[in-house]
Amino acid sequence: AGCLQRCLGRRLRPAPSAHRASRAVRRDFERREPYNYLQVAFFQLKKLDQAVSAAHTFFVANPQHLQMREDIEKYRRMSGVKSDSFQDLEATPHWEAYETGVQHYDADEYLQAVARLEESLSEALSALEECRALCEGPWEDEDEEEEMQPGLYEAIAAHYIQVLKCRQQCVLEIATKPGRISATEDFIPSHLDLLQFAYSQVGNQTLAAECAASYLLFYPTDEPTLEKMKQYRTELGEDAAVTARQSIQHYVQRSLMEKKLIYYAVEHLGETFNDPDLWTPDELVPESLKKKYREDQEKQKQEALNVEERKKRGPLPFEGIAITMDSQQMNGTQRVVFDRVLTESECKDLLRLTKAAGEAGDGYRARRSPHTPHERFEGLTVLKAMQLAENGDVEWRDAKLLLQASEKSRKIIESYFTPGKKLHFSFTHLVCRRAVDGEQEGRMDLSHPVHADNCLLDPEGQECWKEPPAYVYRDYSGILYLNDDFQGGGLFFTEMDTVTVTAEVHPKCGRLVAFSSGKENPHGVWAVSRGRRCAIALWYTHSQEHAEQERVKAEELMEQRAVEQDQPDGDEHQGTDRSSRSSSEPRAPSRASKPADQKQKPGLDRKQHPKVLRARDEF
Repeated sequence: AGCLQRCLGRRLRPAPSAHRASRAVRRDFERREPYNYLQVAFFQLKKLDQAVSAAHTFFVANPQHLQMREDIEKYRRMSGVKSDSFQDLEATPHWEAYETGVQHYDADEYLQAVARLEESLSEALSALEECRALCEGPWEDEDEEEEMQPGLYEAIAAHYIQVLKCRQQCVLEIATKPGRISATEDFIPSHLDLLQFAYSQVGNQTLAAECAASYLLFYPTDEPTLEKMKQYRTELGEDAAVTARQSIQHYVQRSLMEKKLIYYAVEHLGETFNDPDLWTPDELVPESLKKKYREDQEKQKQEALNVEERKKRGPLPFEGIAITMDSQQMNGTQRVVFDRVLTESECKDLLRLTKAAGEAGDGYRARRSPHTPHERFEGLTVLKAMQLAENGDVEWRDAKLLLQASEKSRKIIESYFTPGKKLHFSFTHLVCRRAVDGEQEGRMDLSHPVHADNCLLDPEGQECWKEPPAYVYRDYSGILYLNDDFQGGGLFFTEMDTVTVTAEVHPKCGRLVAFSSGKENPHGVWAVSRGRRCAIALWYTHSQEHAEQERVKAEELMEQRAVEQDQPDGDEHQGTDRSSRSSSEPRAPSRASKPADQKQKPGLDRKQHPKVLRARDEF
C-alpha cells in the first residue's frame, strides 16, 4: 500500500487526496449528469455551440430523457446552431472504431473494415486495462449490507474477491455502448470473428488464420472456425506456424485464472457471481451452480406459455378470429395478437362514436397529451357514451357497440390467458390521439413512454415496483384498434431496460393485442406523426372489488333502453329524437326532482367537471 501511494505521488503531483468520490458521484459522472448542467450554463451564457455539444453528449448516454429530447429539438430549430456542434464529447474510441468497422464490413469494404476493427480491438483492450486498474483500492460496502466474516484472513479474502469480480465485470463496461444498458455479447471474440473473415476476403490468409486461432481460445469446439483452420493450414502449408495472438492468449488465461478463484469463493465462501462471459468453459462452473441453473431453466419452461398448453384450452369463443402472433413470435411471455375481432363496418361505427369524444367526451377532450405536446387526446368512457346516447348526441347502436366490442375482447382474452378464472373490467376507454399539424418536423419523443401497467418501472434497477400510484390490481391489458390511416402510433414491447425493443404491433381495424400487465411486458407507443389513431384501451383484473363501476351503470342504462324499446307506446326513438315525444306523454322525472335524502352517485352529475385520467391510463 505504501509503495502504491508513493507511486501515485510521483505520477500525480501534488500528493493525491485521501478522499475518494462517493459511489453516487461516480454514478452521476457515468451517466454524464454534469453535461446536463453544463448545457444550461452555456445556454445562459449564450454560448450555443458549447451548449449543443453538452446537450448532445448527455443525450447520447440518456436517450430516454424526455426533457433533453425537447431541448435537442429546440437546438436543431435555432438559427446559428452548426450541425457539427452535435458531437459526443465523451465518445469512446473503441466504440467509434467498432461501429465504423462494422459498417464497412456490412458494405463489403473489407480493407477499411480491417483497419477500423483492429483499431477497435486495440482500444478496447486498453480500455479494459484502465477499468481493471480502477478496481484496486479500499473496500467498498455493497448496497446490501452483508455480515462481515470475522477474522483477518476472511476480510482479506472478501476484499480480494471483490477486486476480482470487479475486474471480471470490466468486459461488460467496455462492451456497453453509451445510452444502452445491455452489453454487446461476446464483444472481444466478435472482433476476431469479423477480422478472420475480413482478412480472408482481402487475401491475407496468415492474419486470417491467426484471428481464427485466437477465436478458438474462446470457443475451442466451434465447428465453422475449425473447418476454416483446416482450410488455412492447407493454403499456408502444414509447416506454417499458426498461433493465437499473444494479447488474446494473455487475456483468456488471466480471465480463466480469475474465474477459478471466484467460483471457488462462490462454492466455499458463500459469494455470488454473475459471469459476464458466454465462453466460460462448462467444467469451470461448480456442479451446485449448474444444478441451480438447470432448476431455473425448468422453472422458466414451466411458467412459459407454449403451444401445447394453448391447444388444451380449446377453441376461442368466437369463430373467424385469427391468432396472428403468439408469445414466442413476439419474443416474450403472455403476449398475443388477434385479428378479425371487428369488421370494417363495426370499426367505422365506432370511429363515428369517437367524434363525440373530441366534442363532449371525458378525459382529455382533444387537449394536449400528457405524454407529448405534439399530439392531442380525445377520450370516451362507456358510461359517458351511454349518457350521450341518452341525450340524443350519439346513436344508441354505436354506444351499444362499444359495450359489445369491449365485452367480446374480454371473453377472448379470458379464454386465452385465464380459462375458468373470471376477468373483470378494470377500465375501458375509447381513445384517439391526433398528430398536431406543423409540430412534427424533427420530433424525437414517443406518443407514450415505455411503462408497465401494474407497477412502476425502474430500468436502472431492472425492477418494477408494485406500489401506488401504479394500478397494482390490474392483471391483463388489451388494445382493440379501429383504424390504420395514420402514420406511426405502433405499439412496441421492450426489455426491462426500456431501450431494447423485442416486438412491434402495427394497428389496423379489428386487431386486438393482449398481454399481462406486469414487469414482463414493458411497452410504449411510437409517435403519431400524421393523422388520428383510435383504439379501445382495455384493462382487466381478477379482483372483483376493483371492477369498473362505471361499466355497471352503463349496462344498466342499456338495459333500461332495451326495456323502453320493448314498450308498445312507440317510444323506440326517444333516446335519439326527443322531438318525437307526444305532448300528452308524461315527462320523465328530472334528476333534480329526486328526494333530498337520496344521494346521487359521484360522477353522474352532468355539470361535474370531466375526470382527468392519470398518465398511465392510455395506450
